Amino acid sequence: MHDRQQLGAHGEALAADHLRAAGHEILHRNWRTSVEGVRGELDLVTRDRDTLVVVEVKTRRSTLAGTASEAVGWQKRRRLRRLTGLYLAEHPHRGPVRGDVVALDLADDGRWAITHHRGVW
Repeated sequence: MHDRQQLGAHGEALAADHLRAAGHEILHRNWRTSVEGVRGELDLVTRDRDTLVVVEVKTRRSTLAGTASEAVGWQKRRRLRRLTGLYLAEHPHRGPVRGDVVALDLADDGRWAITHHRGVW
């Protein structure tokens, strides 16, 4: 596994732990699709009470390219909405659906700062 992949996997594990502690049930990790000409991955899919939550996880060691929160722009959100639709076609859900971002930034003290943005898309 490459360094970036290891960083991403580490961030996803921290995000999953954070969400579990907040009461989420993890339904899928790294759900992938390749249908209708769309290839992609949803980092985490969780259930928060009756709400299905699709979670994009962004992990950054430095802010040279911006913070982790800033890394999910409108194009990424549009792609995530499309992937969420494909997920729902495969895994029907009755109830609210929400798109969240969990951003992890490495602080100067070596600890991870975790920010959970709810309802981003």
